[in-house]
Amino acid sequence: MNVSNNKHEHLDVLVSSHQPEPSTLKNYIIGFTSSVILTMFAYLAVTHQFAGKWVMIIILAILAMTQFIIQLIYFLHINQEFAPRLKLIVLLSMLTVVVILVGGSIWIMNNLNGRMMDTKAMEQYMNSQNSL
Repeated sequence: MNVSNNKHEHLDVLVSSHQPEPSTLKNYIIGFTSSVILTMFAYLAVTHQFAGKWVMIIILAILAMTQFIIQLIYFLHINQEFAPRLKLIVLLSMLTVVVILVGGSIWIMNNLNGRMMDTKAMEQYMNSQNSL
């Protein structure tokens, strides 16, 4: 009987050691303040333009990747999962959303910039609308 109790205690220790930590308010506050600070640094870096174009791009990329990692850890709890397949699915889903948002934003801005720069076509369109 004593041997079976030891086995159960051993299993309880194994199960409890693999359980993820519960999310605490402290972790959310750390993640939120870190994200706000990184966003403020990015904003100040862009508004004050203290470096050249390519240096600014590198600085903003580093700040963005740092914020990406912080949000993965503190808000999506990637480090607390013990199922690696679930980690991979969450990470791939997040990367897909980021690629769609960033790629779509760049595509839209480039498309609008091209349309705004073509003043002759815009004037022709405006003149055709006035004749209606």
